[in-house]
Amino acid sequence: MTDTERQHQLDMRETVDATAVAAGATAALPPDNPLHAGGETRSQWRDIWRQFRSHRGAMVALVLFVATILFVTVGPYIWTIDPTYVDIRARNSGFTAAHPLGTDQLGRDMLARLMAGGRVSIAVGLTAMIIAITLGSLIGVTAGYFRRLDAPLMRLTELFLALPLLPLLLLMVTLFREPLSQSFGPAMGTFILIVSAIGATSWMQAARIVRGDVLGLKEREFILAARSIGTPAHRMILRHVLPNVLSPIMVAATLGIATAIITESALSFLGLGFPPDFPTWGRLLYDAVDQMIMYPWRVILPGLFISLTVLCVNYIGDGLRDAMDPRIRGR
Repeated sequence: MTDTERQHQLDMRETVDATAVAAGATAALPPDNPLHAGGETRSQWRDIWRQFRSHRGAMVALVLFVATILFVTVGPYIWTIDPTYVDIRARNSGFTAAHPLGTDQLGRDMLARLMAGGRVSIAVGLTAMIIAITLGSLIGVTAGYFRRLDAPLMRLTELFLALPLLPLLLLMVTLFREPLSQSFGPAMGTFILIVSAIGATSWMQAARIVRGDVLGLKEREFILAARSIGTPAHRMILRHVLPNVLSPIMVAATLGIATAIITESALSFLGLGFPPDFPTWGRLLYDAVDQMIMYPWRVILPGLFISLTVLCVNYIGDGLRDAMDPRIRGR
């Protein structure tokens, strides 16, 4: 073998070795598409759920809250007694097979009335929360993004914060109960009145929270870059601002449900809520006060459901706040 042939074989071996090394290095690099990696893809919502699951109190509260929702929605299909059915012969009965949670002073089944009252109370809480969060988010984003509207909107917010809540609600109920009842019926008219009154007087905290986040957000680099290329204000708010303030809005929404449930229970306890034949947890408390010494479970049961629901919603809000905070996510 000549020297030229030996040199050619050495060059070929070096080329093969270099190709193998390059192939190994390429295989060690992550793929361009995460789906080709064969592993789990990362997403923001999956990270939030993972962080939320690590909050034990929030998970227990979520299970209890879901159980309460199933109790008031699915329960009436299993326990089919009419909550408004009056049986004078069975009035003031204790815990029996026919009435597991007893009856009230008119013989109405307490288990059926707790289910029906829970549906109304939770529906009031959810609807009033949607109204309050919509108003608060709209005013907060508008005040935080448009500087010329900041001062008047915040003065309006402070004006509502200065008003006494309970006397204002009592005034609204007194003025508008009869017109709405005549237009929509006693039950639906009272429902519209209460959710509108609670929603219209509960948006201020959400507006202040959202405004503060928007003020800090609109000075970020991606907002300035989008503004520099001429992005319209409405597109800026919908595409860049609202998705980044979703975290405080969701936390405020969970806490708003608890506030609305307590407010509705207070109005019903004062006798200014729903009609007597339209049960809510607050109305059950109001009806049981006169005989609470003789039949204490009539007060304990609806009060326990109110307290448990509000406590669960507050714990869920705490878990969402911790899970959506990027500074502690992943700890």
